[in-house]
Amino acid sequence: MLVAGLPGAGKSTLLDRLYGLRGDETGPAVCGPVRVIDSRQARNWWDLRLAAVPPRLRVPLVNGTHVWRIARAVRAGHPVVAHTRGTWPLLLHGFAWLARRRGGAVHLILIDVDPATARAGQLSRGRVVAPSVFARHCRRWTPLMERARTGALPPAAGVTVLTRSAAAGLDKIEFDVPAHGVR
Repeated sequence: MLVAGLPGAGKSTLLDRLYGLRGDETGPAVCGPVRVIDSRQARNWWDLRLAAVPPRLRVPLVNGTHVWRIARAVRAGHPVVAHTRGTWPLLLHGFAWLARRRGGAVHLILIDVDPATARAGQLSRGRVVAPSVFARHCRRWTPLMERARTGALPPAAGVTVLTRSAAAGLDKIEFDVPAHGVR
């Protein structure tokens, strides 16, 4: 399960609420059979090791570590709930390919908020992405949402589009975990 949205849409807030994340974790959280993976975990891990390096230079390490952690958990056959911006099509295809190899599938929860609301979310948490980066995400998000609303969003096996208020009303994500592994 990938939870996607523009930076500031409320992805981490949703994972915090559903899984009791504190925001200071440095690795994936294990919640029963589920691995909960938020990009903050990779950021926190690298912050401990590279505090003297400007944050902008740590971004590729953080993103690479985050993607690697998701791929590793999926490859191991764990049910995964992971935060992703959702605007990188190659990652969606890669995670779907890994999940299919393990007999599973990728499902998406898309938190759809307008750019102004997402920007306000960034400001409220004190982590603002550069305007050019945010604009790039917005340009990619619009066609992604158009495809999701028409049901044409391969390779996802299922797509759920939520507003921020609907995401706030979500109280759990359940997995059907048979004895032999993930379905």
